[in-house]
Amino acid sequence: MKNYNIFSLIRQGFAGHKDWPPAWREAEPKAAYDAVVIGGGGHGLATAYYLAKLHGMTNIAVIEKGWLGGGNSGRNTAIVRSNYLFDESAAIYNHALTLWKTLGQELNYNIMMSHRGVLNLAHDEGEARQMKRRVEANRLNGVDAEWLEPEDIKAFCPPINISDHIRYPVIGATLQRSGGVNRHDAVCWGYARAADNLGVDIIQQCEVTDILSENGQVTGVETTRGKIKTPKVACVTAGHTSVMAKMAGIRLPIESHPLQALVSEPLKPVMPCVCMSNAVHVYMSQSDKGELVIGAGIDPYLSYTQRGSMDIIEHQMASLVELFPFVSRVRMMRQWGGIVDVCPDASPIITKTPLKGFYINGGWGTGGWKATPGSGHAFADLVANDEPNAIAAPFTMERFVTGALVAEHGAAAVAH
Repeated sequence: MKNYNIFSLIRQGFAGHKDWPPAWREAEPKAAYDAVVIGGGGHGLATAYYLAKLHGMTNIAVIEKGWLGGGNSGRNTAIVRSNYLFDESAAIYNHALTLWKTLGQELNYNIMMSHRGVLNLAHDEGEARQMKRRVEANRLNGVDAEWLEPEDIKAFCPPINISDHIRYPVIGATLQRSGGVNRHDAVCWGYARAADNLGVDIIQQCEVTDILSENGQVTGVETTRGKIKTPKVACVTAGHTSVMAKMAGIRLPIESHPLQALVSEPLKPVMPCVCMSNAVHVYMSQSDKGELVIGAGIDPYLSYTQRGSMDIIEHQMASLVELFPFVSRVRMMRQWGGIVDVCPDASPIITKTPLKGFYINGGWGTGGWKATPGSGHAFADLVANDEPNAIAAPFTMERFVTGALVAEHGAAAVAH
């Protein structure tokens, strides 16, 4: 990889980047691989990277029907936190947060990680009790968490309105100081370049149309660019997990919902942290470009369309204006949507399946982005060894039979 100083960067800009070296190869599909990862988002690229780096599986391919990071990875708000209630969730999300802290250095790529802190607001005594319980559970699991009174919230996040005379007064909040945001496309590009350097083939504009098998064993995938033989297929396709599983004859307990967000015109730095409210279903942070990044909960209807409904926007903006009155004078610039797969217990599926050699990582609901490195790390371990490690074991499909659910609706109630 060449090193560029500021003058060479300027020359490249005027030249239209004609001599700019690609970050990864545009690989052509080979006839066969030791493993194929379906899905070129953050989770899929992380899976391929850790398969190659930690398990020595370099004859593998990542297959993406569009462009890298063009699905849910490019349609989220890039918030990172690990303050989930149950031990199983805390383990995987805190594992991910630990990896996030050094991921930029590991990949030698600036992922713009900013540990600016995440506030979760409480608006009534019942909610406050539940959130204080979560703080104590977090501390027992080694997750940094604390409870703030309204005056402390105001000191940490000056723009917030802590008046008693709004519909949902703020009576307290949890704070995870190590939480924050990063840059989603930079994460995907960093993983892609690192995986490519280890020999992984990254194949874009290649849609999987069927999962091939014989006698209960995966034998390959059919794609729009031909058939590829492989004994292992790792499915990491976010909103379309159930569609891919159906190709393998597997029915999953998943619903797919649209999830939308929007951004404002760029402003000078005004929002110092991430702030979210489960009760009124809204959250906000500020990007490095100055845009206010705003989101809410999922749309209630089932759909594969990458857009949301106006009533969600109206509801979240009404709530946001009360919490942050200055927003009433800010113009909103653009809106987008993604598709999230939601499991009955609001926790993911990381599992092998009855079809030998076919593995599924999905059902992350609204919590997928924050788990990216931990998810890829644990899933690579499962694909390589055919058994889940201690972090992934609670999230196999067996829990829907045994009843050992990891019910995280409270910690994942607002999309982020």
